[in-house]
Order: sequence, then C-alpha cells, then structure tokens
Amino acid sequence: MSRTAILDRLRKVVGAQGLITDARDMEPYVVDWRGLYRGRTPAVVRPSNTEQVSEVVRICSETGTGIVPQGGNTGMCGGATPSASGQEIVLGLGRMNRVLELDALNNTIMVEAGCILANVQQAALAADRYFPLSLGAEGSCQIGGNLATNAGGINVLRYGNARELTLGLEVVLPDGRVWNGLRGLRKDNTGYDLKDLFIGSEGTLGVITGAVLKLHPRPRAQLTALLAVADPAAAVQLLARLRGACGERISAFEIISRRCLELVLKHIPGTREPLPQPHPWHVLAELADTSDAGPLRGDFERAVAKASDDGLVRDAVIAESTAQSQSLWRLRETIPEASRDEGLLYRHDISLTVSRIPQFIATAGPALEKTFPGVRVICFGHLGDGNLHYNCFVPGRRRGDAAAREATDVNRLVLDIVREFGGSFSAEHGIGQSKRGELAYYKSALELETMRALKRTFDPQGIMNPGKVLPE
Repeated sequence: MSRTAILDRLRKVVGAQGLITDARDMEPYVVDWRGLYRGRTPAVVRPSNTEQVSEVVRICSETGTGIVPQGGNTGMCGGATPSASGQEIVLGLGRMNRVLELDALNNTIMVEAGCILANVQQAALAADRYFPLSLGAEGSCQIGGNLATNAGGINVLRYGNARELTLGLEVVLPDGRVWNGLRGLRKDNTGYDLKDLFIGSEGTLGVITGAVLKLHPRPRAQLTALLAVADPAAAVQLLARLRGACGERISAFEIISRRCLELVLKHIPGTREPLPQPHPWHVLAELADTSDAGPLRGDFERAVAKASDDGLVRDAVIAESTAQSQSLWRLRETIPEASRDEGLLYRHDISLTVSRIPQFIATAGPALEKTFPGVRVICFGHLGDGNLHYNCFVPGRRRGDAAAREATDVNRLVLDIVREFGGSFSAEHGIGQSKRGELAYYKSALELETMRALKRTFDPQGIMNPGKVLPE
C-alpha cells in the first residue's frame, strides 16, 4: 500500500485535526529535547482516545509501518525520536489528557497517557492528596512517557519510581488489541504482572494509553535545607543519621558538588551563593510530614546539630518560606541547563548502592584525570536512592565535533568502574537509542536473549519504536 493510501486511512481515524504532515508543524516531534537526535516522519498522528490508538496501530500492523510513541518529548536518550529513514509515524499522545477518575478513599487516580505530570499533581492536591512523582520537566512531560521510561525524580527515596507508583495500565498491543488492566488493586496475585513488562519498555512492546496511579496523604508540613559537607562519605553518613532521627519523612536527599554550584551561579540569572563560605560538597534535603511542622523541624534540627558536633555538617541553611525553598531547589534543578552552556558534556546516569558511592567517586575522578588531563567532573544527583548524574567535560572536545560526540572512551572508562562497583549504567533515563551500545556491552547474554524473546513475542513485526532499547 502506498504511503498516501496509508495516510488517508489514518486521517479517517483521527480526523484532519489529528494528522500533521506539514514539515514545519512536525519539527518539534522529530528532534529530541537535547537536540542530539533528528529524524524524519511522513506524519505525526495524534489520536484523541484509546479506540483511535487501537485503530491506528492496527493499520500500521497491517501495512508494516513503524510506530514511534511520543509523550512530552522530554527524554534524555532519544527514545521518542523517529529514525532518519522517514518510514515511521510519530504517535503523539498529547490529546489524550483527561483525568478519568480520582478515588480519594482508595488513594488512586486514573488518567490518560497524555496527561501532563504537573496536572496530575494538581488534580491530586485538589482532592487533598499527593502524587509524588516529581521531575525537572514535570510541566511538559506526560504520564505515558514517565511510565514508558520508568521515571525516577527527586522523591524516589521515599515513594519509589514510576513503577512503584503504578497499580494498573491500559495498553494497545502491536496488533491493535487493547489490554485493559486499569485496576486499582494493591493485591492481585493472579499470575504474571503484565503491567511491569510495559513500564520501562520505552514503547517497544506496546502503547500505554492509560494508568491507575497511587496517591498518598497530602503533606501538611515541609522542610527544605541545604547542608555543607566535606565529602560524599560525610553525606552518606548524614543520610543515615537523618533516617534514624526522622524516618520515612525524608523525601529527597540530593548531593551537589562545588563545581555544579559554580556552573549554576555562572549561567543561571538570579541565583546566588547559598552559604557565607564556599564548600566542596552540598546536600539538599527535603522532609515532609502529614502532621504539624513543629515536631518535624525539631527532630531535624537536633539531628543536624549532633551531626555538626561530630564534624559531618560544616554549615546549613533551612528555608523559612516557600520562596526560599524554591530558590534552594533551583540551584539543584538548573544544573543540567547550566551545564549545556559549557560545551560538550559526557553524561552518565548511573546507580550504585548508596554505601559504595563515596568509593566510586574517589576512584572514578582520579582515573578520569589520569586518562584525560584537565577533565572537569560534574557530579550531582539523587544520593538517597543511589542515582548519580556523573558527567564530564573533556578539554578540547566540542559539541560541534561529531567525532568527539560519538567517542565512547570517556563513557567506557566511567561505566567500567560502575560495573566494578556492582552498579547500573542507566538509573532513570532509560536506553532509547543513545545507550543501546552500553546495553549490548554490559548486559549478560542471557538477559539480552530474554529481552529479545519478549520483543519477538509481543512485536513479531518489529514495528514498535524501531531501533530503540535493544541492540541490533
């Protein structure tokens, strides 16, 4: 069947308003958020409901047309960008943005995949509940994409990642059939848990069209503090102290190196030094409680005072207002933006057991300096759950140099050390197309064989997000 005939069939399903074929209008859909990947597509198809998604996928299955599911297009690994072949349609879920049901007594919310994350958060708050998934891109990323990449964010320490916040899914399979697993059950021990196959699969096994998500009691008290520490070892010890004193009320525990802070102060207008004196490392901690603020602050201050007496904390500031809290978080959340202004950055989204992070940092830094003299390491991330963004600028390598961009020597050095410490080369950003080589190199043959078997079972034609996740 000709491309024109296929597009005509798709137009009949989604209507003229649901099919974009103009090159200028398609531009935002064919370039990834970082501007590293650019593809081509004959059309962006934007269905408005699950039935339309089902029919679109059925047509693509019949005609062997590749499908690239796309949410808010905020991913870091090129997982939602079509290839340069121009043979794959982009399936945009943005029109499917309804909150279908909120059950306050069951602490669940049912949403369509195109719901913006921030809107889900607001819907929960309006019902006096809390949806804790929180990312820097929450104003534009969509729930479907969050689930397809098993997004993490700042609150994983307390609430878990996207997988742990999901009770049920609705998925359109590669042949167009719809699996309705939209159940709000916390106990459903009836065989294989199918939803976990699709969460984190990056659209390679099917299209997530809806989800039932867990809600939590709305926090009544919140505390944000920035603490200066000597090194990552002190930060890990401080985390253990705070956990002992404050328990599960710690929702975020972020580590920020001095070099990261300097980048933010240099490139982000309106930011300022948070403490009177510079320090080599900082921790940004947030705690929340469903009861009054008094006990929370008292427990925190006593724990920090004791840690200070023991030499773990060098200085600290507690936000006294929402504006001050936002200012402290801005220092953390704008690190990626500030880093972009410095040139070519080798990014590593890694995870390790929390206890081994100090040793990893102490090992990786000197190893990089020995091989790449003058390297600048940009280290920050979610220390509380073991997820570091361990990034590097290498002297003489520029973003416009294709050979430098494609070089794997820096990544291989860092990730080999990660493997030695029993860690993972991808903590929360997924695989997409940028990390397929790492998957082939660091995953065992048995793991790859099993993943390929799942792909063949669900998608024997290979039409779902071709060229993503699995290596050739």
